[in-house]
Amino acid sequence: MIDERNPHEFMIQLLSKMTEFGASDLHLKVGYAPYYRVGGHLQKVKVPALPDSEFVEQMLKGLVPETRRHEYDERGDLDFSAAGPTGDRYRINVFRATGEMHAAIRRVQSKIPTFAELTLPPVYEKAIEHSMDGLILVAGVTGSGKSSTLASMLEVVNERRACHIITIEDPVEFIFHPKKAIISQREIGIDIPNYAEALRYVVRQDPDAIFIGEMRDRATMQAAIQSAETGHLVLGSIHCSDAQQTFSRILEFFPRDEHDFIRSSLANSLKAIMVQRLLPGITENSRYPATEVLLNNSTVKDKILHEEDEDLPGVIAQSVEEGMRSFTLSLAEMVEKELVHFDTAIDYAPNPDALKSLVKGIKTSTQSLVGRVRGGR
Repeated sequence: MIDERNPHEFMIQLLSKMTEFGASDLHLKVGYAPYYRVGGHLQKVKVPALPDSEFVEQMLKGLVPETRRHEYDERGDLDFSAAGPTGDRYRINVFRATGEMHAAIRRVQSKIPTFAELTLPPVYEKAIEHSMDGLILVAGVTGSGKSSTLASMLEVVNERRACHIITIEDPVEFIFHPKKAIISQREIGIDIPNYAEALRYVVRQDPDAIFIGEMRDRATMQAAIQSAETGHLVLGSIHCSDAQQTFSRILEFFPRDEHDFIRSSLANSLKAIMVQRLLPGITENSRYPATEVLLNNSTVKDKILHEEDEDLPGVIAQSVEEGMRSFTLSLAEMVEKELVHFDTAIDYAPNPDALKSLVKGIKTSTQSLVGRVRGGR
């Protein structure tokens, strides 16, 4: 039974119940009862509303790093990570709203998931296996599973290569244990002030692989591209909804007179852009990723150099045999495998008519196969 009379104990119990219920997030807002997000949907916890900021502050006492509390006081916002009683870790954002302390808490499972557990297509594992250097970006909106995907990729490197991995995260989420690789995990605000400072000297720390938690500004993106060009494997996340938009987002970080140089650098260093969106599944509280994958080949390089980004969706659609994937293809596969409802796939489809046509084609092909099998009996 959750005890709301003791704020800190109440917090520990709420975190424990996250694991029990399979909740991805916990929301704490003054004047509301706590809410869990389960299977993508918010569910109210049946306890009284949180009375005031003092109560919320007492709940979070012991989780908020004392050395960083002043950041919340000064800016009204603080990101950090913490370990919980079940062994899971939590990515916590404490923020001020209408003068009150609120918190959004994301549960990060202690076990690093495999590509199969994330139901990601084989191209994800192939891309990381075959990339010794260059830039791999995982894109998507908030809550699309980017962190889990990147953790799976890093774990492949950890398991299969004798190398040095440096991660720069805000905050650290998954904890990696060295296998073949040696690993240095650096957290913004604790180990280093910001991304720019961390990336300024990262190549002097003899890394083979660099993970950048979020590409959020010019300095971060420029350092990532330069590191990839100088023979390092660089992985990072970026908030974009598709591969074409990812290029636009990258170029927005730079003035127009530098675009030709950035395009040339990306044409040479980019390995892949992998975009994902999480869809609610058919089974209760399940979610599955729809994926778009752009791999850098000679055609893609030419499109990047000649500012023909609008042609990239067509290149992806015509390069399925190379491992590229469109959202439409991914959604059709999810419907075929009965992971998501057809209506759900339509809601998320960039082109509903194209999806309807593709799903119809899949059904027709399956029916023809069944007919031939029965006819041969």
